Amino acid sequence: MPPKARITKDMVADAAMEVIREKGYENLNARAVAEKLSCSTQPVLYSFATMEELKRAAYARADGFHTAYLLNTPPECDPVLGIGLNYIRFAVEEPRLFRFLFQSGYVTENNLGEMIDSEELLPILSVMREGLGMSLEKTKEVFLITALCTHGYASLIANNSLEFDEEEAARHLETAFRGAAAVIGKKETV
Repeated sequence: MPPKARITKDMVADAAMEVIREKGYENLNARAVAEKLSCSTQPVLYSFATMEELKRAAYARADGFHTAYLLNTPPECDPVLGIGLNYIRFAVEEPRLFRFLFQSGYVTENNLGEMIDSEELLPILSVMREGLGMSLEKTKEVFLITALCTHGYASLIANNSLEFDEEEAARHLETAFRGAAAVIGKKETV
């Protein structure tokens, strides 16, 4: 029986995400991942037949990390606003991962409709739905309006076009969220 591989596929995918985190997705290559793992490029190339496969695996890792980050809100915080502020904070703290997830073309959904109906978004929508007390469809509408405002903020910050002012961002986000919830909530009761 051959000896167990020292470098696993999971280790390679994790290392790829770390390379992206530190250097950006445009600098992801087999050599950079091998360097991160302190090995030759052979285990990297053995684990993933193409760099495209490796980028997809790194994307999945980064997406899971991002979702966990978003859901880590303090109990005293409104969950919807907490998730929105975490989205913006993620762009502040992890700008390279943010750009990889949302500005690199590796997103798995092709449009907003696919994104809002994706299984990966369900944990976030569930928290929002509970907080809003609305149907899932109305929660999706509120999410979409709030997400557009939040994503605009986060994108500007991740691309060094806006300084992060948490109080100001929180105020703007709350205005967008409360306004959307009020308008959508009225539609639901009519």
